[in-house]
Amino acid sequence: MKRYIPNFLTLLNVFAGSVAAIFAVRNEWEAMAFLVFLGLIFDFLDGFAARKLNVQSELGLQLDSLADVITFGLVPGIVMFQLISMSLGGVEGPEIAGSGLSFSLNGFLPFSGFLITMSSALRLGRFNIDENQTSSFIGLPTPANTLLIVSLPMILLFNGNDALNSIILNQWFLIGLTVLSSLLLNAPIPLFSLKFKTLGFKENALRYIFILVSLFCIGTMKFLAIPVIILIYLMSSLLFFRKSTTEP
Repeated sequence: MKRYIPNFLTLLNVFAGSVAAIFAVRNEWEAMAFLVFLGLIFDFLDGFAARKLNVQSELGLQLDSLADVITFGLVPGIVMFQLISMSLGGVEGPEIAGSGLSFSLNGFLPFSGFLITMSSALRLGRFNIDENQTSSFIGLPTPANTLLIVSLPMILLFNGNDALNSIILNQWFLIGLTVLSSLLLNAPIPLFSLKFKTLGFKENALRYIFILVSLFCIGTMKFLAIPVIILIYLMSSLLFFRKSTTEP
């Protein structure tokens, strides 16, 4: 019976991501963000349960990635599609001309948001066959990238001011962020993992400091903290791995 528990948790991730996609299409950002957060919890719990119950399996590995393609691939792609549509003056997406889609530039641009979905699927496929990502990551993990993208509409809702709104709802900023995040997902950049093998401070100093800094940022900046935390994550990882490779 216990061998079914991790897969059930993974399927709950599938459910959370699927419903989050519906809310993203409707521009119901708070419900979408809540369900993505639930998906993150289920994504953590399925691996945790598999390790604790000693029931890791190839099926679980593949199912986990399939679930992540929905929650951390499709959903941020839809969010970016909607934001680019909004930046072009509407929230309904590309114009429909008769039975076909408009092929104007404005009609095509929102679909560039799904580059995130494509890049996420590529990263997850690579992750499944890469034996070098057991204790660290190569490229930005899809959950972190999803938090970055999902934070944008939440910033509009809770941190919004004229300056921030004008940046976030600029189509070229959104397209640039789409390209940058898609590149980071598959870039050969080593990034530390938040998985704790022990609770000792010495071997986990970077993780503990990062968590404390992240909590401080969230407490002081609300959703605006997420892009800041992602930037700190990237910079601290680069410094950490650069230092570890230069030490004798």
